[in-house]
Amino acid sequence: MEKTAVKKNEVPGRRLVDLVLSWSIEDVRNEDLYKNQKNGGYEPMVGDIIALTNVRPKYKDFDRPNRPFLVAFVQRVKDDNILTILASKPILAEERENKKRETLYATCLINMTTNIRIWRALHSQLEGKNLDIIGKVLQPNSAAAKICTSCISENNCSTTYADVRSRISSSDLNDSQKAAVLSCLETRKCNHQNTVKLIWGPPGTGKTKTVGYLLLYLLRMKCRTLTCAPTNTAVLEVTQRLLKNVTDSPEYDTYGLGDILLFGNGERMKIGDRHDLLDVFLDNRVTILYECLLSSTGWKDTLLSMITLLNEPKQQYHLYLKNRRVEDHEEIINEGKSKNKEMDRNQGKEVDDQSSKDKKSKKNRKKVITQTLNENKNKKRQKEKVPSWNEKGLEHEEKQREDSSSQDKKNEGQVANECDNPLTFVEFVQKRFKCISKRMTFFMENLYTHLPTSFISLEVVKKMIKALDLLKSLETLLCAVSVTDKGLLEKVFRKNVGSGLGHLRELSIVRNECLLILRSLPQKFHVPNFENEYAIKKFCLQNSCLIFCTVSSSAKVHEVKTDLELLVIDEAAQLKECESTIPLQLPGLRHAILIGDERQLPAMVQSKISEKAEIGRSLFQRLVLMGHKKHLLNVQHRMHPSISLFPNRMFYENHILDGHNVKGRSHERHFLQGKMYGSYSFINVAHGKEEFDNSHSLKNMAEAVVASEIVSSLFKESVRTKKKVRVGIISPYKAQVFAIGEKVKKYNADSNDDFSISVRSVDGFQGGEEDVIIISTVRCNKNGIVGFLKNHQRTNVALTRARYCLWILGNEATLTKKNTIWKKLVNDAMKRKCFYNFHEDKGLANPVLSLSKPLASLSLRDELESSSTTNGINSKHTTGRSVVING
Repeated sequence: MEKTAVKKNEVPGRRLVDLVLSWSIEDVRNEDLYKNQKNGGYEPMVGDIIALTNVRPKYKDFDRPNRPFLVAFVQRVKDDNILTILASKPILAEERENKKRETLYATCLINMTTNIRIWRALHSQLEGKNLDIIGKVLQPNSAAAKICTSCISENNCSTTYADVRSRISSSDLNDSQKAAVLSCLETRKCNHQNTVKLIWGPPGTGKTKTVGYLLLYLLRMKCRTLTCAPTNTAVLEVTQRLLKNVTDSPEYDTYGLGDILLFGNGERMKIGDRHDLLDVFLDNRVTILYECLLSSTGWKDTLLSMITLLNEPKQQYHLYLKNRRVEDHEEIINEGKSKNKEMDRNQGKEVDDQSSKDKKSKKNRKKVITQTLNENKNKKRQKEKVPSWNEKGLEHEEKQREDSSSQDKKNEGQVANECDNPLTFVEFVQKRFKCISKRMTFFMENLYTHLPTSFISLEVVKKMIKALDLLKSLETLLCAVSVTDKGLLEKVFRKNVGSGLGHLRELSIVRNECLLILRSLPQKFHVPNFENEYAIKKFCLQNSCLIFCTVSSSAKVHEVKTDLELLVIDEAAQLKECESTIPLQLPGLRHAILIGDERQLPAMVQSKISEKAEIGRSLFQRLVLMGHKKHLLNVQHRMHPSISLFPNRMFYENHILDGHNVKGRSHERHFLQGKMYGSYSFINVAHGKEEFDNSHSLKNMAEAVVASEIVSSLFKESVRTKKKVRVGIISPYKAQVFAIGEKVKKYNADSNDDFSISVRSVDGFQGGEEDVIIISTVRCNKNGIVGFLKNHQRTNVALTRARYCLWILGNEATLTKKNTIWKKLVNDAMKRKCFYNFHEDKGLANPVLSLSKPLASLSLRDELESSSTTNGINSKHTTGRSVVING
């Protein structure tokens, strides 16, 4: 980062943040602190708090008093690598003659965007300032709660609601899920009061499925709803669930998706890799609607071009020939004047044409992300984006086609010959029809996909779908016409065709029917007169029925005047209470539905005093503590009953029932031989050692070795039996996650293969599930200190991720030393005869004994020598490629 010419704006009396500076970015890499950034570098974003130093920083460099640094806030980032910052102190940047400018290095400390939005929400500085729901939260025992009986009565009489109720009753939801959905839909109809509903979704009870069905019925009832979640991952998951419900039974292709909108940072969401979400992603939608409605060769122009071609092809052919003669004449005159004029003679295409195309492309330049989105969308649809067409005739299209042909390695002499000889009438009609038809298809499919249903009627969509079928038939019939059938083809475009023309008569009938349909389609849609992409973006936000984004990003909805009726917050128990005030103040909002489980992980707050100050408490948890009624989803469909037994009793007072699917024999899976590897077991790894790594996180290499040996056996069995198995390894400590990840990275992590493995922290596994889960507790000390393992929420998450098998690795002496949740777990495993010592399997014991620093004592060796026959699991397998590691 080098200093550029800067205006000094120091104001007397101000100490911090008193300068606005501009910087030219050349190198802001920091390999130690930002290894996960692209190319090892840091790319500034608006809202970043950065530290500026004149020495390349390394870990903990900021603690050194002899190396001062400045703190700055990134206000603006431009495309030309210029950013504007607010600095904590004045920075002089005068350049001296014959001296190089000083280089500064930037390191990101934190991004403040979400915190700024929270601050504005808490101070009612967001647009709208709707405090109705927040007032209801602050006064939950309001007298208005008795008014809703009339609303419920009116709701039950509604035809739409009756149809929805019937659909819900016949769905595959269980009784508690159906009751939750119906309760929320009834709440939506109440106009007398503002309500907050809580849906309590313990692990495996189908929380996401319930939300997906709820949103589907809200969509059918045209209820304008904003759906939020704390993270991008959670937002994408609930959006995918809804789209699956919508697309499972499409009535008219993708019509209706225009009522669904997902927005956010496409790069962070990795939206380019999620083809199923491109149809509803805002940036992609804006780019496509711009092409359809604002480009010079958009929908109206292409529709008229197709009608003209089908109506007067002979006239169009004469215009084509005339344009060729004029261009050939001009080319002969200009050839002597400009010998250096660049031309692609093999393709007959001048660089001037390309230059004009480039200017047009620059004028309509889109962001890199949207270009990528378009490319991915075209791959998804397996359709090539149609070339542009203009009124000069087919010449431009012919040259573009020849350009593409050369890329496909066609014979250059053949292409040149085509340019020298004009197309015949039949060739002209065939090629031009094919070109315009591609663009027509592109426009029709995208218009009924991306326009809200209130702006494109079902009647128009039916006509478009019929027109698409007719265009395909017409193209097939035209391709079957011989080049020598000029006279016969001319007859096709007359009103009356004789009965002896065979397929040409059929072509004439299809052509007339296609013309009739195309003429009935609107040339313009009743949308506002858009001036730019921002106007289209605003239009989409104002007219979508269901909007999806993170809770923080919902601040952008405040900037657009849009009246929403309902707010749905998924994973609400993971959301800080202060952050939930951002969407709760949206104008027009009457009701809120919070879905979550306060007995799983709360919001992540990086503060030592957060627990005492309850900074991480969610609104969901606050309402529960106040006695707010919550609707329990009480049937779990994930875990084998032996896995769900302990967490159900310990965390949910046995209120959770096991579904029929998990109680059946099909849910009884044995991936390895031996009782130790049944559905549920605690494996005592004694004589291990907990130790700190360089980042002051704990690891236990004995447990890491045991976990890797079990994975090796699972991989071997998967290869032998050719059965699919998904394995997850969970540890509360990042150092252990890394240590185990290094040992198992040789096994294949590709989810498309039969064997996959994922190693993550407890926090990283919330919301996830795998066939087999191995938990490494790490702690091994004489004092019985278990650290944050004693946290019930973290323990609950770790114990409820497995479908078929849960194997827990831990030191029995340490975990039972003090009266924690883990003492109860170990004692429970002993009572249920699910407790095993790792050395009962020599396949696990031998590798532990062979560690470079032996962790086993002589007594253990003697015990091993006298132990009974093992299960014989002692093989190592080195085949494989990679592993997912997410600390």
